[in-house]
Amino acid sequence: MSSNSIGTVGFIGFGNMAKAIAQGLIRANVLQGKDMVACAAHFEKLVNTTSKFGVKALKSACEVCDASDILILAVKPNQIEEVLQPIAKTIIERKIALISVAAGWSLKHYQNLLGKDIHVQCIIPNTPIAVCQGVTLAESENTLTDSQLEAFNAIFNPISLVERVDSEHINIAMCVSSCAPAFTAMYMEALADAGVKYGLKRDCAYRLAAKMIEGVGALYMDTRIHPGVMKDAVCSPGGTTIRGVSKLESCGFRGDVISAVDAIQQK
Repeated sequence: MSSNSIGTVGFIGFGNMAKAIAQGLIRANVLQGKDMVACAAHFEKLVNTTSKFGVKALKSACEVCDASDILILAVKPNQIEEVLQPIAKTIIERKIALISVAAGWSLKHYQNLLGKDIHVQCIIPNTPIAVCQGVTLAESENTLTDSQLEAFNAIFNPISLVERVDSEHINIAMCVSSCAPAFTAMYMEALADAGVKYGLKRDCAYRLAAKMIEGVGALYMDTRIHPGVMKDAVCSPGGTTIRGVSKLESCGFRGDVISAVDAIQQK
């Protein structure tokens, strides 16, 4: 058991999302690197990555399981059964909380695989969790104990908005919170390109675009003002902003965003 109140957090798989979670936890002073362990398919690469955060690299899922109080399963969905097979008994006997980051896997999938006694919370975080500005979608149905749920909240609340969503709507919620950062990055890049076109330095254009996006989101979260009202507040009659808005509308901007989400849903 770690000296902190949460215990030792173990990562099975240490790709981009697991790394982002670890970064956020360290940044928010929720955990230190020494409070986390990890394993991954390529040990030498893992050692190089974890050394940057002070996380201890271990060679197998069995070692991570033995060392951990909470497991974050962050492998590809098609690897889950193979990865869990050698540690399933330990997870159940020690009543370890299993936090799954695998898209497409729900509580029912884990219960079918490991039985009803498993303590599981399925989540889908997004990459801004690395800077404590993430969104963590949490399946509303879980089998964590009260103390495990308390630990889960202690881990994820400081680094993200934890939004509980029923399993039926988790995929569409994922599109909005976890796929749309790619759309938003494209929008930010396009705004910056436009700024550069008219003489702004590239780094200045990126800073302005990024802070604007952050600020609009923060304004909504603080006030809950409808986005349409926020838009109207910037559009003076006959002004410059409404001309830009009109152009976006004529190009199908909002329809294109919805079509992008449709494309993801129709996989």
